[in-house]
Amino acid sequence: MATIEAKGLAKAFPAAGGGHLYALREVDFFIGDGEFVCLLGPSGCGKSTLLNIVSRLDTAYQGSVLFDGLSLRELDSREGPRVGYLFQESRLLPWRTVRGNIEFALESEGIPKTRWPEVLGTHLRLVGLEGFADYYPYQLSGGMQQRVAVARAFAVDPDVLLMDEPFNALDEITARRMRRELLSIWSCYRKTVLFVTHNAFEATYLADRILVMTRCPGAIYREVSVALPRPRSYDDPGLFRLTAELVRDFLAHIGEDERPATT
Repeated sequence: MATIEAKGLAKAFPAAGGGHLYALREVDFFIGDGEFVCLLGPSGCGKSTLLNIVSRLDTAYQGSVLFDGLSLRELDSREGPRVGYLFQESRLLPWRTVRGNIEFALESEGIPKTRWPEVLGTHLRLVGLEGFADYYPYQLSGGMQQRVAVARAFAVDPDVLLMDEPFNALDEITARRMRRELLSIWSCYRKTVLFVTHNAFEATYLADRILVMTRCPGAIYREVSVALPRPRSYDDPGLFRLTAELVRDFLAHIGEDERPATT
């Protein structure tokens, strides 16, 4: 596992009329070893951009990102913590079975072939898909495909797991089941997780801490510790109270009026 730290992180893109448009500006945070942290913010505030930087998919930025105190700029691409990335879509290879998709990830990370059957069986069991190893993605529902993606992400034994709104496209009933399953797996492995969402209820249900972002250019303006006991219940009144407080605070921060319109 690993710690993640950002110091003065900023990212700018060329603007249409010349100059630059900042997606992120002066982002600072620290995520402890084995901590589950949610990054909460509105669409377009730079959440996915931040994940791309932390995952090394984007190397053109200002400031620094450190894993275990070592700057990503100083680490060779083969060094440092192993990072798993779960996207909004499952991104399964359609020409490979469930088994083939997970084995592709294992091979890419250099996991010895002798371990593949054990790793495959363990992680399909964790997501409740033991009998689906030889199915192709088109034979699975959207929720089942995302379960495969979760199994694949954990199967490579990442030190850090980055998750970019992975349940956003699912219906709420399926998303609730997926969140429970994710927490169940995380409680077994205690990986360091940075989970991006624009859903305050989801963030409150999942996180140890929530980092709340402003509108673009994104910056973290508040940090919220979630003191609710684990395992959590969707019916916990404390979950609703904290969610409502987060939403009210954010609306006040951006100057939105939540009061109903009068005629």
